[in-house]
Amino acid sequence: MDKYKCLVVDQEMLIDDIYSLWVEAPELVRAAHSGQFVSVYSADKSRLLPRPISICDLDKEKGRLRLVYRIAGAGTLEFCSLKAGDSVDILGPLGNGYDMNCEKPVLLGGGIGIPPMLRLARELRDKGISKENLSVVLGYRDAAFLLEEFQEIATVYITSDNGAVGIKGNVIDGIKEYNVTGDMVFSCGPTPMLRAVKAFSEESGIRAQLSLEERMACGVGACLACICESTEVDDHSKVHNKRICKDGPVFYAEEVVL
Repeated sequence: MDKYKCLVVDQEMLIDDIYSLWVEAPELVRAAHSGQFVSVYSADKSRLLPRPISICDLDKEKGRLRLVYRIAGAGTLEFCSLKAGDSVDILGPLGNGYDMNCEKPVLLGGGIGIPPMLRLARELRDKGISKENLSVVLGYRDAAFLLEEFQEIATVYITSDNGAVGIKGNVIDGIKEYNVTGDMVFSCGPTPMLRAVKAFSEESGIRAQLSLEERMACGVGACLACICESTEVDDHSKVHNKRICKDGPVFYAEEVVL
């Protein structure tokens, strides 16, 4: 984990308020893998805290990092104005990432939790998981993004809040409607979705990994601002807490209380 000044290679708007940013970060990229995140710093020194953004993709050959993010406030609004040739300070890679010990994975991404599923899908493919055995259920609000990239490497099922794309419903509705099966569930999305994934895991007996979303301050586990309730006593805090930025952001469903 280090802080790097990264050169912006390209940025484009995918749909309203969602942007795809590529930067050069060779050392960071060499150490990074799916499920991790980075902290992106504002050029405005009055904004002291960086913004945590999940890793969407990595180009290992060119040493490039891809971040797909939604404008959620002043910091991300600033980032969307970055263009090729600009520079941005990034700390990372941060967090633990996914455990990919499985043969028939099911990936569930909801909203801005969809982008990190893309890198995970690529790494599972590179481990030898076929397109037929790699299922991805994407839950959109009302418009699809990154869809074609997922379809190149996985069997993709689509849901949306209003039925504008795919079936109307959430990712759990999608699993049931499309009869998706597997031996491990990987998920990232808002807490209500992850709560439903945890319940599905308990009901189906299929283990699930959850990538938790939370507001963060330091991003390195020092400030205890991004804790979640855990089922076991944490070695660091000595209570039933886990630091999402340091112990996570990925946890097995049975490890956390949502």
